[in-house]
Order: sequence, then structure tokens, then C-alpha cells
Amino acid sequence: MTAMTLRAFILSIVAAVLMLLAAETARAQENPVLRIGDTLSLVLPGEDSLTGDFAIDRRGEVTLPEIGQVRLEGVDLEEATRLLRTRLAVAYRDIDRLGVRIKERKLLVAVAGQVKKPGTLELPGDATVEVAIAEAGGVAAGAQLDRMKLVRGSKEIVFDYKRYLDTGDRSILPALQPLDVVFVPISPLTGNVAIEFDAATLARSGDGAEKGAVRIFGEVATPAQFAFKEGMTLIDLIMRAGGVTRYAAVEQIRIITDADPVLFNLQAYLDSGDTSLLPPLKKGATVFVPILGDQIKRGKHTVYVMGEVAKPGAFEAAAGATFVDIIANSGGPTRFADTRQIRIIRPGGVVEMFDLVAFTEGKVATLPPVNPGDAILVPEKTDTQEPSWLKIPATRAVQVMGAVNKPGRYEWADEMSLFDLIANAGGPTGQGDLSAIRILKRGDAKAKPVIFDMQAFIENGGNAADVPQIRAGYVVMVPELPIDPSDNKSQWVRQEPDRSIYVMGAVGSPGRYAFDAKMGFLDILSAANGPTKTADLRAIRVSLRGHAEADPIRVDLARYIETGDERLLPRVRPGDMIYVPDQDREWTDIAPQETVRVLGAVAKPGRYNFTTRMSILDLLAQAGGPTTDAIQRRIVVINMGKDIKAFHFDLIAFTRTGDISRLPVVRPGDTVYVPDKGQGHWAQLMGTVRDAAQILALVAAVAAI
Repeated sequence: MTAMTLRAFILSIVAAVLMLLAAETARAQENPVLRIGDTLSLVLPGEDSLTGDFAIDRRGEVTLPEIGQVRLEGVDLEEATRLLRTRLAVAYRDIDRLGVRIKERKLLVAVAGQVKKPGTLELPGDATVEVAIAEAGGVAAGAQLDRMKLVRGSKEIVFDYKRYLDTGDRSILPALQPLDVVFVPISPLTGNVAIEFDAATLARSGDGAEKGAVRIFGEVATPAQFAFKEGMTLIDLIMRAGGVTRYAAVEQIRIITDADPVLFNLQAYLDSGDTSLLPPLKKGATVFVPILGDQIKRGKHTVYVMGEVAKPGAFEAAAGATFVDIIANSGGPTRFADTRQIRIIRPGGVVEMFDLVAFTEGKVATLPPVNPGDAILVPEKTDTQEPSWLKIPATRAVQVMGAVNKPGRYEWADEMSLFDLIANAGGPTGQGDLSAIRILKRGDAKAKPVIFDMQAFIENGGNAADVPQIRAGYVVMVPELPIDPSDNKSQWVRQEPDRSIYVMGAVGSPGRYAFDAKMGFLDILSAANGPTKTADLRAIRVSLRGHAEADPIRVDLARYIETGDERLLPRVRPGDMIYVPDQDREWTDIAPQETVRVLGAVAKPGRYNFTTRMSILDLLAQAGGPTTDAIQRRIVVINMGKDIKAFHFDLIAFTRTGDISRLPVVRPGDTVYVPDKGQGHWAQLMGTVRDAAQILALVAAVAAI
């Protein structure tokens, strides 16, 4: 047999084997082996009880009507069909028509250990270990991924789930079978006590669980033990631990390897960059970073700051660092520091004095040089109990007085404003009057105080140019609000007359009240607790102070209340007087042009206040109405105008018709006469006399009788 013939023969055998395997695989797919979790669908025409879905339970059995349990685990579908027909033939007829197929395949597995939701799961038939872990909520913090187990009966399969996550190689994961148990162990680094922690906490504990790990503790961000890797240096380990803290003594780091301690100066390494200073790091090494307080800090770039500064200590001064840089880095001088007597101590014992205040004022042009090894001493003031106001010269100070919380003398800069000054003085007190702040320009003998209404500016806004400019040397006075006269009679006299208004008469609290341009007539009347019950609201008088030739203004407040017409209210100014008369005043106090006389047969003859809104009916009602002897058909109304006229009024006819046009016109100053039946001759005489002068004479005669 030649080589070519032998090769062809071998290839034909391989092809035949492959065909057999393919056929076997196809047959296996068409005739699968049943397992726990599979659901069979049975159909037997005419038998409803045997038509439906039947699951293979955890014992590998399926429960059927009439015959009970039948074990089907491990047999293929054809064998299961034959077995079921044989067993069912004893209870059913025509069993050859029984149809059996696999409806659904499921996996019954359990997931235990360090997962979020351990328990028994029902998974799809093709599920993997990854799906099972995901259905269990995923792994919990602290799980050891490289030592997972698959327990199948008494057999355990250990697999590296971490390697699967790194590579994605599915061949690493074992195939699942029914009743498998996936166990996720917990890392030994978590200890023996169950506590709640997160991934960050676990990461800070390091990853060195095996022998040979390196340990680092002390003044590092994350003390822990870490797995050793070839080529790792001490700097790498410190970086893995999160770096050193601000309190670390970096010049005294200790490394213990094979019981041989080595001292490492990290500061010297960082200053020089010399890698020969790095000690070798080996497996099992221990690194300790001590706290700074355990040793004295020193170095070739160190500068020392002592005395009255916020943070005295040793500082690393980089090249080019100045005196101000170093003082600022130490927090600056405290309020007790004597900055005029700062001392700079050189390494050779030479002491130099420096006046920082003189430098800030421009009297000293240069800063002293500071070199590594120098010490800066900021001494304490000799007396710090009470700061002297003489430290601020008059050319840089503004005085604030009056009703502010902290009156005094304040340092001033031209970029500040009046608002800054009042705020620096603690703001106005409860009695501070911001509407009349006085600003006095010192140094100008003829200058007058400037009045500024800060309250109106705050409430209404305005142009910033309207705010008075303050300069050093000015005096700012915040006056107090006026005091209520009813509270303290000895204090109200301090109130300025040009900012006051007077309220007298029938009001709740007569007196002198503060007044400004924003207030009105009703504001002042309300401040005086308003009119009393007996006040005559129709005869209020306003006297204009400073206007000798002007007549008092009469105010009808009752009409304003009825109509709401703002034009009825007068405009008042500081210095004016408001008088509210009483209704019970004597008739001699009432001007004749304000009244109407009611005479004759009425219950209360006399003079009565009268306004244009009243009628003769109002007058008769005020006079108590006509008496029983009154001649109501012959009431006489005498108009005392330029031309005196007399009218007759028939009250009886008016009451019958209600015609308002029958009412005679009555004006202030007129006279109304109601005759009496006993004076019938007078009534007849009044009916015949037409001359007004005669009527007046007759009325006077009647009144005399």
C-alpha cells in the first residue's frame, strides 16, 4: 500500500467517525435525556386528565393520574414515551395515541455564601454559573472570587471566577446540572466578626492575604498589608497605602526585613532624587511611618517660625521664598504680636531686627533675606489689655456717635461708604432714626451738617451718587427717634419743633408728634389714637404754622369716611396744628355761619350744627320734632343770604306725598320757625306778610314771647 493510498484510507476513516458523531449528536438533540426540572407536555385525545403539563420533581419523578409516580430522570425522550405508555396501558385505552414532548427545561440550583440573596433558584435550562450568581443578587463585599466552589453531591469543583471576569473565558466556569450548589466563600481578610462594610472599606484593608505580603502602618492614609510584587519599591508601597499624612515623620521611616531594621529618610530622597537612598523591599517586610511629634524636624530647607503667629513650627522653604511667604505660611501674626520688633536669628548667632509695620507703611523698602536654618521670632506686645485709639491718626479716622450699637472712632478708607461705616458701628439701635443722619465735615468752620435720609434710600432705592461722600475726619451723628409724650413728659422737649406736628382737642392722646414728609393727615391722627366718641368729625381745623395770613383749613372727616375721596384730606407739614372740636361744645363757641336756628313749637329749640348734606327734616329731628300744638302746615324757613327770603313749608303735605322737591333749601345761618296753635293770630299774620324784614321782626317777637 502506497503512502497516498494509506493517507486516503485514514482520511476516509476520520470522515466516517465524524459522520457518526454528527449523527449521534443530532439524535441526542432530537432525543434528549430527561433531567430534574424538565416539564413534559402529555396529550391523549379524549382524556382531559392526562392532557397537560407535568414537571419532573427533585426526586426525578413525574406524578400522573391513576398510576402515580413514574421515575424518568436519566432516560431519553423515546424511552420515557415507551415507559409511560406501558404504565398507563393498565388504566387507559388506545394508549398508542399518547404524545409526549419536552415543553420546558429548567435548572434547580442553589447559591450560597457571600452573595446578596442566597437561596434556591429556578433557572433556564441553559443557565451558567454567572447567571446563577446574578439571580442571587451578585456577590457581596468581601467575597473571595478566586476560590468559588460548585458542589455536586459529594463532589466539589473549585474554579477561579476572578480569572473568568478578567479574561471572559467561559471554559473556566463549570457547567450547571440540576441540584448543583454554587458556593461563594468570604475572604479571610474580613475576620471572624460579622460587620457591615463597603467596597472602599475592604479596599483599604489591603489585598495581602497570603504569606509573604508586605505590611505598612503608622502615619499613612490606609494602613494595611498588600500582596508583594516583584520590582515593588518602598515608594510604590507608600502610594498603595494612600501616601503619608501631614503628621508623618518622613525622615524617620523604619523598614524591617529579615529582622534587620533600616532607617529611611524620605525627605532626603525627595530633595535629592537619589534612588540609591531607597532601601530594597522584600517579601514579608514591615514598614512603619512614625508621627512627627516623635522626633525633631530638621532639614537643609527648613526655616523655623516662633512666637506670636497662628501656626508656629518648622517649615520647608523652597528656593525664592521671601519673608512674607514664610510669615503667611505660618498663619500670620496674632492680635498680640508686636510686629515692630520681629527678630531674625541666623545660624551663626547673628540677630537682625525688622519692623513689619514700617514696611507696610512704605518707610522700609526691602524685606530681610531668609535662608534655610534661620529662625523668625515674633515677640508679644508688652501691654495688650486695651488697644490704644492713638494708633489710628486723625487723618485716617471717622467718628460715629449717637444711636448706634458701637459708637466710637473707626479707621477709614476712601473706597468705603456711609453704609460700611454704620454697619461697622453695629448698626442703629432700636431708637436710631436713620431718616435724619447728620454728617459734619470737620476742619471747615463754615460747613453746615448734611442731612441724609438713609431709611428712604434703603426702602425706595436711588442713585449711589445721592449717598453723601465720607472722608477721614468727618463726624457722623445718628439721632434718636422722638419719645412718645405720654410715656415721659420730661423727654419730649428734646424733640425738634421743625420735625413735629401738634394734635389737640377731642383725640385719644393729644400732644406733639414726630412728623416727616412720608406721613399724612391720617397718620398723625392715628398716632394720637384717633378722635374720641364725642369728636365733631365735620369741623376739624388745621392751622398752618408759618403762614400768618392763611386761614385755618376746615376738614370734613365724616364726609371722607363716607366717600373715600382723598382730596378732602389736607396736606400737613411739620409745625402745623390739628384741632378736633367736641360736639358738646357751647353754642357760643360755634360760628353763626355753621348753624341753623330752630324756633317755635319744637321739643328743643336752639342753634344746631348744619352742613349742606342735611335737610330741614334733619334739623327738625335734631330739635326733637314739632310739638302737639305746632302748626305743621305753616313752617317758615328764612334764608339769610345776600337777599333775605322767606319760604313756607307744609310738613303734613310732604308726609302724604313724600315729594322731596317740596323740601325748602336750608343753608348754614338760616332760621326755621314752627308756629304754635296758641299763636293763631301770629300764623295768620305770617301768612299775609311778604316782606322779609317784617318776618324777621315777627319771628324775633315770637321768640321773645
